[in-house]
Amino acid sequence: MADNNLLGRLDGLVSRFEEVGTLITDPAVIADMKRFVKLNKEYRDLEKIVTTRNEYVNTLNGISEARQMLDTEQDPEMREIAREELDACNARIPELEEEIKLLLVPSDPEDDKNAIVEIRGGTGGDEAALFAGDLYRMYIKYCEAKGWKVALSSCSEGSSGGYKEIIFTVSGEKAYGTLKYESGVHRVQRVPSTETQGRVHTSAATVAVLPEADEFDVEINEGEIKWDTFRSGGAGGQNVNKVESGVRLRYVWKNPNTGVSEEILIECTETRDQPKNKERALTRLRSFIYDKEHQKYLDDIANKRKTMVSSGDRSAKIRTYNYPQGRITDHRINYTIYNLSAFMDGDIQACIDQLTVAENAERLKEAEL
Repeated sequence: MADNNLLGRLDGLVSRFEEVGTLITDPAVIADMKRFVKLNKEYRDLEKIVTTRNEYVNTLNGISEARQMLDTEQDPEMREIAREELDACNARIPELEEEIKLLLVPSDPEDDKNAIVEIRGGTGGDEAALFAGDLYRMYIKYCEAKGWKVALSSCSEGSSGGYKEIIFTVSGEKAYGTLKYESGVHRVQRVPSTETQGRVHTSAATVAVLPEADEFDVEINEGEIKWDTFRSGGAGGQNVNKVESGVRLRYVWKNPNTGVSEEILIECTETRDQPKNKERALTRLRSFIYDKEHQKYLDDIANKRKTMVSSGDRSAKIRTYNYPQGRITDHRINYTIYNLSAFMDGDIQACIDQLTVAENAERLKEAEL
């Protein structure tokens, strides 16, 4: 892409950046919280583009100045400095152009949100529940390494350990944008602890990663929510069983994409504080509806892209964990590594990086930049 063409596209965004910077200080905009949140997000996105654009302009100027110095300067030391500067700037320009191209492609508007992660044991009975527990531990360790906060929402334990289902919220920078690649069916091949013949069994767990909806993202008539309370089971001392801190909500929601109404049932037993459980149940309700309403958007991505990296198809088998061979294979990008032990201890960043690269390549191709 030619310098002037790229700079021409960026100059218009600089004007918009300055305009948005003024708008977010306007009292009338601040009073309209929905608009204020939206403009703040736009400002942060434009700030990244403008910062990279400024470095790009400075680097182009550096090339011009270095060439001018080589044309006019006679001193050998100064000429060497100019040559080094020219080489460094010429090497940096293609990198900056790639960064700018990616920044110019519209990003997934949900990427900056927190994530709600749901893990469910699939085919394989007790072994599937154990594997779901292993995946939960893997994500917890990964989140700890990232410095993200994890809050358990609800869980149903398996009869032999692990979880039939476990739901938790991850709060942190670009939590959803990072973890969205984990949505899909995870298949495990290993010898179960109950297997006496040493035979390898195959079982699976499903991971669904949803963007946590903000209060302004969906409209809910809270007066139509039916609330129940109940005593939470499980560990946690006598108070858990004596106080009705668990909450259950029922809400009839009409899908705007299909026109079909369905009753949504959500339980939350995360804390011993009933009001907190109510608020977290509401958050899950908002996120559930937000996810459903954006399914058409996810389907459109799936139709455009071949990698299925973030297609939203949660029934697709995305990864196999082969214990006898110590191998992990991500089927979407044909990525195979042999560090299963470290991977299950939360060392999954390299795989996520590869998925991000594949998605960025699809986004650039889609935008024809």
